[in-house]
Amino acid sequence: MRTFESLNSREILALAISLEEEDAKIYRNFADALQPTHPKKASDYGKLGREESNHHRHLLELYQTLFGFTAIPSIRRRDIRGFISRNPIWLIHPFDAETAAREAEIIEVETKHFYELAARRSNDIAIQQLLEDLAEAERSHENSVKRLRRAEERGTSNTRLFILQVVQPGLVGLMDGSVSTLAPVFAAALATRRSWETFLVGLASSVGAGISMGFAEALSDDGSLTDRGRPWARGSVCGLMTILGGIGHTLPYLIIREITIATPVAISVVAVELFTIAWVRHRYMAIPWTSALFQVVAGGLLVFCAGMLIGNA
Repeated sequence: MRTFESLNSREILALAISLEEEDAKIYRNFADALQPTHPKKASDYGKLGREESNHHRHLLELYQTLFGFTAIPSIRRRDIRGFISRNPIWLIHPFDAETAAREAEIIEVETKHFYELAARRSNDIAIQQLLEDLAEAERSHENSVKRLRRAEERGTSNTRLFILQVVQPGLVGLMDGSVSTLAPVFAAALATRRSWETFLVGLASSVGAGISMGFAEALSDDGSLTDRGRPWARGSVCGLMTILGGIGHTLPYLIIREITIATPVAISVVAVELFTIAWVRHRYMAIPWTSALFQVVAGGLLVFCAGMLIGNA
């Protein structure tokens, strides 16, 4: 995965071309999805899609002027550290006007920020001018998207960014802490048959995972492109939630000395943790409830079974 700072002018243009092509396709998909229930909003998104296609054409023309009809480097959003990954529209359920407006607003914020940053880094006057014009166009799009939103819509950009800065890293940490520590905790419980030793294993696993996940989150994205906030703040949230996820099913072994009672209690806590994770993914990440529950439970069962097998070895 590349950093934005490592891109040269040709690669920045290639990335801009890719972004406009992807955004135009997203808006066309929004228009198609909303046409049956919100034809006026569908028309507005169709217009945004056509404008993004025009931006895409202008960028292509500039690329051909500067670099000729050479192959355009294949650089996508997912190849650059710091860009927000997006689910395909068919994975977003339910998809309605509120969801479309929330997604569109964060698209415009991110793209505008990209053009502003790219314009400051470019040494070519023609590229710099076009990028500045596109940043201004994205600001206009951002205002258009805001006007599309109904007064009662809950998903403001601040809420979306709160999800990106706090909920998302917290959820990643909670998932890792709850799932990854299952194997060492229950393996220790079966191998030692002692609550105190099992608690120490769970505590060490939780703290170690929390430190590791905190650093991983902080170093994965500096927030310069996505406005996801301070990396160490996100890392702290992720690390603390990782520790919390592991401590939850570890505490029964501290409170209950009898291993045969502590283990069923710990398993019950795990069930509550997995259900909570599935609910948060459904509530904030727009993942269908059944898919969220199945994915989390399936992963948890695999790790739990691994711990049981190792503990009985």
